[in-house]
Amino acid sequence: MTDSWGNFAPAGSPELSPAEQFLQLLKNPFKASFQVNAFWASLSTSLGISALLTLLFSLFRPHHTVVYAPKLKHADQKHMPPPIGKGYFAWITPVLKTKEQDLVDRVGLDAVVFLRFAKMCRNIFLVLSVLGCTILIPINLTNRSTNWTGQFVDGFARMTPLHTTTNAMWSQVVCAYVFDIVVAYFLWRNYRAVRALRRRYYQSSEYQMSLHARTLMVTDIPPSHRSDEGLLRLTDEVNPTGVLGRATVGRNVKDLPVLIKKHEEAVRKLEAVLAKYLKNPDRLPPNRPTMRPSRTGEPVDAIDYLTERIQELEARIRDVRQSVDRRNPMPYGFVSWEAIEHAHAVAYASRDKRPHGSIIRLAPRPNDIIWDNLPLSPSARRWRRVVNIFWATLLTVVWIAPNAMIAIFLSDLSNLGLVWPAFQISLQRHHHFWAAVQGIAAPALTSLIYLVLPIFFRRLLVRAGDLTKTSRERHVLHYLYFFFIFNNLIVFSLFSAGWAYVSAVIDLKNSNKNAWEAIRDGHLWYKAATALCQISPFWVTWLLQRNLGAAIDLTQLFSIITNWWQKTFMSPTPRRIIEWSAPPWFDYASYYNYFLFYATVALCFATLQPIVLPVTTLYFGVDVVLKKYLLMYVFITKTESGGRFWRVLFNRMVFAVILSNLAVALMVKANGTYTMLFSLIPLPFLMLGFKWYCSRTFDPDIEYYNRVVLSDEALHSDLGKGIKRAAERLSSRFGHPALYKPLITPMVHARAAEALKSIYRGRLGEFDTTGDYSDIAMQSMSTTTPGKTKPSDAAPFEMVSENQLDFSYFKDRADFRDEFGGGIYGRPDDLISERSQTPRPIQGGDYYSVPSRSSSPALGVMSSLTGSTSDLGEMRHYTQSPLVPPVPPVPGSAGSRPQTPTLYQQSNESQTGLLSSPRAPPLGRPGIPSMNRWLGGYGPVAQDEPTSYDHFRRG
Repeated sequence: MTDSWGNFAPAGSPELSPAEQFLQLLKNPFKASFQVNAFWASLSTSLGISALLTLLFSLFRPHHTVVYAPKLKHADQKHMPPPIGKGYFAWITPVLKTKEQDLVDRVGLDAVVFLRFAKMCRNIFLVLSVLGCTILIPINLTNRSTNWTGQFVDGFARMTPLHTTTNAMWSQVVCAYVFDIVVAYFLWRNYRAVRALRRRYYQSSEYQMSLHARTLMVTDIPPSHRSDEGLLRLTDEVNPTGVLGRATVGRNVKDLPVLIKKHEEAVRKLEAVLAKYLKNPDRLPPNRPTMRPSRTGEPVDAIDYLTERIQELEARIRDVRQSVDRRNPMPYGFVSWEAIEHAHAVAYASRDKRPHGSIIRLAPRPNDIIWDNLPLSPSARRWRRVVNIFWATLLTVVWIAPNAMIAIFLSDLSNLGLVWPAFQISLQRHHHFWAAVQGIAAPALTSLIYLVLPIFFRRLLVRAGDLTKTSRERHVLHYLYFFFIFNNLIVFSLFSAGWAYVSAVIDLKNSNKNAWEAIRDGHLWYKAATALCQISPFWVTWLLQRNLGAAIDLTQLFSIITNWWQKTFMSPTPRRIIEWSAPPWFDYASYYNYFLFYATVALCFATLQPIVLPVTTLYFGVDVVLKKYLLMYVFITKTESGGRFWRVLFNRMVFAVILSNLAVALMVKANGTYTMLFSLIPLPFLMLGFKWYCSRTFDPDIEYYNRVVLSDEALHSDLGKGIKRAAERLSSRFGHPALYKPLITPMVHARAAEALKSIYRGRLGEFDTTGDYSDIAMQSMSTTTPGKTKPSDAAPFEMVSENQLDFSYFKDRADFRDEFGGGIYGRPDDLISERSQTPRPIQGGDYYSVPSRSSSPALGVMSSLTGSTSDLGEMRHYTQSPLVPPVPPVPGSAGSRPQTPTLYQQSNESQTGLLSSPRAPPLGRPGIPSMNRWLGGYGPVAQDEPTSYDHFRRG
């Protein structure tokens, strides 16, 4: 007796016990009894529910713009998406008409590259669908082998090449070459487009005005070079220009980041306790809330304990900030130039060099840096990578067993009936119902598991030793893709073939055959090819379910349900309600992983089951439109990388093509000739050569603004353009955020203000964070007026009224903006001048001072920059530009300073002449010859011994 695939299938025989049935299912779990019905059920439900969800979205969208178009409310004028009418389907027009050139400024380059990749996949599978369905399917249907049993075969079995004639297998070889050419063409075309986008990105005003664009990050600095002068010596060894940079070395912040994190956790706990206790201010619970601290374990009053805990942490943070100075430098630092051309020329020249073991690279945005990983040594980073690889491999291996059970029972419910007699009776009585369940529930449950796994993987790879958040996301994508391809595609598809082969070898060995004969007669290649053809209908129905997932993303169904549940049945804090109203950030790593996984599955089964190609085309065609709307109006890019995901995507697509070539080779080995197999050998090498060509051709222009030093005249013509370069300081922008990050204040709803007075037994202390021995001055900042100090009589709580529970009231505050505000190109902590083209103070910088009410803001900024207003004339020599007018001195206030000196008003080795120095030549002009650089050409370098205290506190 044979099954519909022409194989002997003893599974299901009445004489077999459930245990024997289970062993037989391990050999051959996929049968085609339900496949056709499951396909139509999956297609109808997927398209039907997706259309219904899209219709519901169109009906609710005009009345719920806070959920479905938050960026219309929060984005500034430059990044504002196109307006949408109130019509139910008015959202379609701006989505279809907005061009890529407009999207770059509105949503950022990362989002544009994401949409371009989705469009590329849609176009690739559209072309492959035409080729596969018009060439392969007719050949497979008409060229059946003579040993075909002739029994009933469903449509899916007929479309596979498993039982075609040997000569017909040449179609597999030819299509493998054609498909590779199609994919390579689209990859090359989009690689070139990404290069053009990157060049335009470099020319954007916000990139030209950003500090990180002209800065290099140096890591793994040896102890002998951990100073400003040492940094300059390192970069000078690879500097092809005649211009000197300005350097700053990182400082040891001790346990300050941990203390700030604990402080934030304590504040959030206090907010949660107060929100629950003061939910009904008129009817307070009879007992005050209690908690059990981990240190004691005894129940204590939660409000009093958390208040004291916050006060204690604030005092410790103040003490640590006062004790931080430059006498303990770290093995990393930053070097900046006035011209972007200089920084990129040095970075390009040092790409293959490691002077004294250090690594010189282009600096990322300050908000992109993972500061805790910067001090790590190379050995520590390597060890962390080894640990991550170990856990990723362990998770992959452990998941094989449950994955096999999913492959056996979820992909075909009739297999479950073979080992569960009661279910078999229901299966026979309600055949069509269970067929629909198999087509809907099985892929849905599999997708749910795949949704949870990325969350686990992301938490596993948080401590990966990466220096930037964007590089960490790329590594998360790398591990996710590896896990999905190995476990969810290869093992899932070939597990039954491997088990059947092992069983066959054992049976042959028991028949008095030697080991080699048993292995040879086990027909490994034929069993593997059969397994791929048998499982192909499952992947078709699974890909159909992806359209349903795209529609759920559009409706924001999960977030709406979660927020509604918490607001209705929980007691959310004002801070949480404000955060819910902020635009959510887009999880590029997870979505890219899904796209790559779908594309890899489709490419691997493109020649084995061509019907998978139009199904994949349908998914990408729908998702391009839906994701474009979400990126334009809903999601933000939390950390902009400037399109750096493209290289990872390109490499994975090349790997997917090579993997599909191996699938074709497996089928040719099982049903073709060695000549056909040998003709496939060049394909992987051609794809690797194509990868090498694209990398050599496009990557340098993508990575670097320029690779050679321009002429002095060309640099002079570009040097000013509205940028106040001489007034910028590296330490203020590329200093550890823990040094100047303002501490958050507990938020309480305004309706509970009166009740709070009756239950609160103290007040949070206000600390003067100006230290006599610290070069990091921190003053409590006002939460309502940026750049102003908090009044001395400020309340320990921040009262938030009902009409202010919205992100629009807090989007400019650092405690909300950094985490939920996102960013396109520039950020306030990265731009070196405002669009208003006026001098701007930078909060938390080495040159920023809070002016008093009686002082002039302009004078306060410039005097802190130069030490006194008498130096303004010399400062203008470096800051004159057509867009930035000189700041006139204020009569009668020259040389005035606040009575309490702070670092921002004191000179030190990083402040004095960091970007302007009497001894250093003006940047952008020919520098001092190399032989004379050590005689005083570095400007900010002090000439006294670095061990002296005044060396770090010179004033």
